[in-house]
Amino acid sequence: MQCVILAAGKGTRLRPLTDDTPKPLVKVAGKPLLEHIVESLPSAVKELIIVTGYLEDQIKEHCGTQFKGRKVTYVTQEEQKGTGHALWLCKEHIKGRFLFMFADDLHGAQDIARATSFTRSMLTLTTTTPERFGIVVRHPDGTLAEMIEKPALPPSNMASTGVFVLDENIFEFEPKVLMNGEFYHTDMVREYAKKYPIAVVEQQVWIPIGYPEDVERAEKLLKVRSSVTVV
Repeated sequence: MQCVILAAGKGTRLRPLTDDTPKPLVKVAGKPLLEHIVESLPSAVKELIIVTGYLEDQIKEHCGTQFKGRKVTYVTQEEQKGTGHALWLCKEHIKGRFLFMFADDLHGAQDIARATSFTRSMLTLTTTTPERFGIVVRHPDGTLAEMIEKPALPPSNMASTGVFVLDENIFEFEPKVLMNGEFYHTDMVREYAKKYPIAVVEQQVWIPIGYPEDVERAEKLLKVRSSVTVV
């Protein structure tokens, strides 16, 4: 199984920590975010496909061609055209089922393992501030019905946390919706889910890292990983 990790962004909200360091290498509890993420992956993941851009040489030097016992393939996103564009750049490298995730959010290893037990799935977490996130609506059978980005009137309080188990059929749906100069993976996933049902899996641990103060928050939460994280 492969894991696509989006790591190309400039991390502008995390400045000054990202002035000279790519966001995936910002340290939390003495360890780069990217290391936390890779260490949480199930053993079934044999290859990492890391999409790089901003200060990519630092990431390549840190990870090399083998990282934490896994082969590493790099895909460069020269222009920041969004998450859908980044995923599309990986098309020629994907074979079968794969994990898709971001290089700036921490997730529990057990949650990711549960997600990979489904043919196709996505992780979600109940939030008290649904207007800040992509919100998920489920069909009666528990599969994805709709994703709505930062709704003014949220139809649920279940937030997508950015981890998906997809397969190469996602590339039947080229990103076409341009918003703020970028293409988003969520547009691809919406169309994909109409043909290939995606199980909505509720998780226990999600620690998003967006701002400098989130690093300290994450370090505290990592000390109590067994706790349920509500954002």
